[in-house]
Amino acid sequence: MPRYLLQDHLGRAVMHNDFRGRLQLITFGFTSCPDVCPTTLLAFKLILDGLGKQADRLQPIFISVDPERDTAAMLHEYTSAFDPRILGLRGSPELLQSAAKSFNVRYEKVREPGAAPDIYTMDHSTGMYLLGSDGRFLVKFSHTASPQKVSARILELMATDHSLTPKGRR
Repeated sequence: MPRYLLQDHLGRAVMHNDFRGRLQLITFGFTSCPDVCPTTLLAFKLILDGLGKQADRLQPIFISVDPERDTAAMLHEYTSAFDPRILGLRGSPELLQSAAKSFNVRYEKVREPGAAPDIYTMDHSTGMYLLGSDGRFLVKFSHTASPQKVSARILELMATDHSLTPKGRR
């Protein structure tokens, strides 16, 4: 079962089991990503829109793989620009490593030879991980998956999971 312990933009601890009774759609990325991350977060918004009234039964989560640059405030502003329902999480390098390992996500800092220490990008696994209402892994969607197809699949899963509830965190 995937696990994480990270922090939200207010510095509150957020754990994998804070969303019992709701599905979680999770992706890993970073705010200065030029392509995959903004495309995935736009897909999150479209997926939420596609769920209609059922959207409150899903918690979308963006986990930063760049804790060095992605401050809590920056992460909140970034995710909110796509949809305020997307929760941005970050953590210490150790907590991030543990979360990434739990999802079998790989990431690494990449620098051009001779570049200054603060000039880098992040190479990371892509995709969207759907966790069930009990926190168990259900399915991984490609970052290129159609938001409409992802929404339809999530709605199918919601129809068969009667433990889902439209409630907030904790």
